[in-house]
Amino acid sequence: MATLADSFLADLDELSDNEAEIPEDNDVDAADMEEDVDGDLADLENLNYDDLDSVSKLQKTQRYIDIIQKVEEALKKGSEVSIQGVDLEDDPEYQLIVDCNALSVDIENEIVIIHNFIRDKYRLKFPELESLVHHPIDYARVVKKIGNEVDLTLVDLEGLLPSAIIMVVSVTASTTTGKPLPEEVLSKTVEACDRALDLDSAKKKVLDFVESRMGYIAPNLSAIVGSAVAAKLMGTAGGLAALAKMPACNVQLLGAKKKNLAGFSTATSQFRVGYLEQTEIFQTTPPSLRMRACRLLAAKSTLAARVDSIRGDPSGNTGRAFKDEIHKKIEKWQEPPPAKQPKPLPVPDSEPKKKRGGRRLRKMKERYAITDMRKLANRMQFGVPEESSLGDGLGEGYGMLGQAGSGKLRVSVGQSKLAAKVAKKFKEKNYGSSGATSGLTSSLAFTPVQGIELTNPQAHAHQLGSGTQSTYFSETGTFSKIKRT
Repeated sequence: MATLADSFLADLDELSDNEAEIPEDNDVDAADMEEDVDGDLADLENLNYDDLDSVSKLQKTQRYIDIIQKVEEALKKGSEVSIQGVDLEDDPEYQLIVDCNALSVDIENEIVIIHNFIRDKYRLKFPELESLVHHPIDYARVVKKIGNEVDLTLVDLEGLLPSAIIMVVSVTASTTTGKPLPEEVLSKTVEACDRALDLDSAKKKVLDFVESRMGYIAPNLSAIVGSAVAAKLMGTAGGLAALAKMPACNVQLLGAKKKNLAGFSTATSQFRVGYLEQTEIFQTTPPSLRMRACRLLAAKSTLAARVDSIRGDPSGNTGRAFKDEIHKKIEKWQEPPPAKQPKPLPVPDSEPKKKRGGRRLRKMKERYAITDMRKLANRMQFGVPEESSLGDGLGEGYGMLGQAGSGKLRVSVGQSKLAAKVAKKFKEKNYGSSGATSGLTSSLAFTPVQGIELTNPQAHAHQLGSGTQSTYFSETGTFSKIKRT
């Protein structure tokens, strides 16, 4: 009977056997991976531009040869196209145009691959040239022209590059660290340049053929931007269907190149503009409005391409209507703003305005009129801080109240109309002079109007002696006798 220790030892033996088997499998997998990596590296080395034929294979394909042959035959025949009675999808001419658009995209990619080949080979001779000349075809022409020449003053680059770039290239070549290429490498580089130039000429043939058929394949788009630009747009986008699916912001950038100004001003250079800058509308637009016109052109071109992709208007009337709309908008942008019209004065009223007046209105205005105290509180004296309810400028300000120097409120109280009316009543009374009957009586009286006034005490006594006071509470009054009847 096996003990617990024996079972543990058996388990350990099984684990050790499994561990011994696993590294063998791992070694096999690692060997396979190393073989795959070696195979990939071998492919990369083959692609690392020792052999041009392994890199550029498009020109030897049967598809390329057939399409170029058909295009040359079609260009020799002319551009007579019958639109009626044939569906667009079934027309062999349309199928050839679609194939040409696809081939133009493949040619572009092939030119980029050959450009990388030339750049890697010629980098040993002139490493700074690739940063000065960006366009692949221009780079191939310059490399073929220069070759192994050290002194660029002996090389005529006129017509290949702008004069400013030629000057920069010449100065840079005089200080370059590159060395002349071996004869074998130079021959491969020149051969690659010839192949790139051949592909560029084949692409131009394809675009010329597509341009000659654009009035049939895309009449509305051709009406807006022209046949040449429409062919370039379709060729770069990869066909009419691909152009119709593309947003307008991307259509604007089709054909845009990276511009090298070599330190010169960017004020007059147009960036973010592709083939649309070659259109007549763009060229005739003032420079300040060209970017707006380019955006408008891209939007209308996209709409026209979508109409053409479904054969919505083979006559091209939609494209011509879009073009007229573009012209009208650009003319509207150039119109000066309307002059500011002088505002005329209002016509004076011949009839007098109805204003309420009278004693009641005057009383109301006097009752709700602003007081002198509030007038002083609303005013501020220059250079003198005002006092406030909470101090230090906090709370409600007192304005010019109490700023006479004593710290008290000094308000000049004018005589109110009510006081004037009371004074008038006192003056209208007749105060006749008479002999004094008592030593306590005085002709001076204190009044609220004038302060101290001269009065007639007899008249006042006579006034007090009248009425009920003269009978019940007078000093000389007696009890009245009632006669009985």
